[in-house]
Amino acid sequence: MIADKPHLQINNLIVEREGRPLFEKLDLSIGRGAFICIEGRSGVGKSSLLSCLAGMLEPASGEITYCGQDDSQQSPKGFCKKLGLVFQHLRLTPNATAETNVLCGLLGQRSTWRTLLGFPRADRQRAIALLEKLGIAHLAQKPVAHISGGERQRVAVARALIGEPECVLADEPVSSLDPQLARQVLSLLKQECARSGCTVLCTLHDSALSEEFSDATLRFHGEGGWDYSAGGRS
Repeated sequence: MIADKPHLQINNLIVEREGRPLFEKLDLSIGRGAFICIEGRSGVGKSSLLSCLAGMLEPASGEITYCGQDDSQQSPKGFCKKLGLVFQHLRLTPNATAETNVLCGLLGQRSTWRTLLGFPRADRQRAIALLEKLGIAHLAQKPVAHISGGERQRVAVARALIGEPECVLADEPVSSLDPQLARQVLSLLKQECARSGCTVLCTLHDSALSEEFSDATLRFHGEGGWDYSAGGRS
């Protein structure tokens, strides 16, 4: 982690649901290349925080700022093309192949005419390489409607990584995987942190995995409470 270069700054963030705060006065400065796990029971605001960081949900108050490679500061909406997203409900295209779903992670970075003509060979090779690292390259030409939930989850992770994002926001990226596969996926995300300086924030229910992979953990306690602590064994 490049600790002396903040990548994400959160100031006095408050997120509400039906007029009730999920969490209050969240202040964090996250260094580039950090692997941050977000913990807490269902309904305390984990997914809502990721939605705010992705620019898809307006907080009740507060400010979120990303710092790009050139040190320019941007709002989440201005930074969206540099984000890789793993949605809790995946949002894959069922009748498209696994490879095509992965390539969809590049749509915001490629011109419309270029994608209409088909993705370049280098992009397709990158997609297959990611699927290979996740153990599902043999499913590349299979529609995702015909693969398992855990396999779809890994397709979604590959889609998030293909554009070499500056930051990955992953909502329960390993919830459908057994412990061995979960570690394989989290190891790949961790490798991206080390290789490219990508910052990862992911929600997890498994505190053992969080301890194993995280540089720091953000825990939501409900009733607006939270704490942030350094930790992890890797």
